[in-house]
Amino acid sequence: MSKTILIVGGGLAGTIVANGICRQMGAELRSGALNITMLGTSETHMYQPGLLYIPFGRMREAELFRDQRKVLDKRVNFFVDPAKNIDVEKNQVTTEAGRTFKYDYLVLATGSRIMPQNVPGMSEGAHWFYDLDGARKLRKALNEFQGGKIIVNVNAPHKCPVAPLEVVFMLHDFLKAKGLWDKTELTYTYPIGRLHALEPVAHWAKPEFERLGIKSETFFNTESVDPEKKTITSMEGSELPYDLLITVPPHQGAQVIDDSGLGKGGWVPTNTKTLHRDGSTNVFVVGDTTNIPISKAGSTAHFEADVTIDNLVSLCQEGTFAREYDGKVFCFVETGLGSGTYVWFNYTTPPNPGPPSQMIHWFKLAYNRLYWLSARGLL
Repeated sequence: MSKTILIVGGGLAGTIVANGICRQMGAELRSGALNITMLGTSETHMYQPGLLYIPFGRMREAELFRDQRKVLDKRVNFFVDPAKNIDVEKNQVTTEAGRTFKYDYLVLATGSRIMPQNVPGMSEGAHWFYDLDGARKLRKALNEFQGGKIIVNVNAPHKCPVAPLEVVFMLHDFLKAKGLWDKTELTYTYPIGRLHALEPVAHWAKPEFERLGIKSETFFNTESVDPEKKTITSMEGSELPYDLLITVPPHQGAQVIDDSGLGKGGWVPTNTKTLHRDGSTNVFVVGDTTNIPISKAGSTAHFEADVTIDNLVSLCQEGTFAREYDGKVFCFVETGLGSGTYVWFNYTTPPNPGPPSQMIHWFKLAYNRLYWLSARGLL
């Protein structure tokens, strides 16, 4: 009997899963024993980490986009028809267009989205780089900036956990190159009592901030932004004035997850090792959609996708589970416009950032170009 794998979400994780299964199960696809369907929200696939480079003029917008159908294996049935309801009891997904898709195995890869509107005044008073429109506006603001107070404000939860540190270091080099660093006061705020959620990363960042003259305020949980007064206020009672506010907005998962009763805030309760949705044996969760307390990053999505591919192929071909996810994450960290470091860790090994170097920065830039091979499952 033919089996159907349904993938909800067309970002990195879902795309890698689809392409990886096609690569390993060509015989089943040719015979009709397997069908792979993806439900996406857009005709285009975006390289989201590249948005960080747009405000600094280090990537062109066109480099961020590809036609999703060209990124996907041709054997994947791809529909731009977002899921409206996911019924894990009936093994079916209903779309916004009213179509119903049955499945034997479901992969939830619905991702995350920025929610600046959740903080009063943030949409009107802040800039960000987590979507294309925001990155464009920030690019314009940086080009017009002539000195003053810049605040980089971090809210939780958010994806790409090292991006707030990266933008701070890149801002330093950008302003220094323009001769504006001596006219600028740069302050970084973070919601807990250190500079990063990962303690070793926080310990590494603190002396780097001190060396560069970057100020910081921890235990800063954003309450509101006043675009008229140009101030940002924390729940702890602190009020900071700014000339330019760059924020990492709070994130939520997809609305369909909440509407379908699969989780809160768009995050699906997920087994940390099997990547099953809690309570299901035929529903896998990958990428930002999980509630696993590790980084919501591209590498996380990639490693989870690889494990999910192996398990789905093994279940379809052999009726057994293949392997577990060990929590592996690998992130390049830009430490300026010409240097970088990296962190890797898993459930048992903490991160340990090494000394920044130009070579690691070039590795990061090389990966920016190789991303499309990664999405196709070739890297």
